[in-house]
Amino acid sequence: MAEQGKAKRVAKKAPAKAAKAAPGGKAIRITQIGSPIGRPDWALATLKGLGLNKRHRSRMVADTAAVRGMIERVKHLLRVEAAP
Repeated sequence: MAEQGKAKRVAKKAPAKAAKAAPGGKAIRITQIGSPIGRPDWALATLKGLGLNKRHRSRMVADTAAVRGMIERVKHLLRVEAAP
């Protein structure tokens, strides 16, 4: 029984998949240019929600109202570009 419990604790999560734009929708590229160090906890949580965790990393995200709201909260830490 102890072996089964250990196997459950060791199991790793599947790698996160990139967000895809909805059919007919657009995607945008966001790049983190600022650090959340010394900022409120919600700023770090918002960056993690967008899939960013270190400076100069980029992510393609769907251009939705929810994502735009998250970007607005931390716009001073991001660079937003149109998807290629």
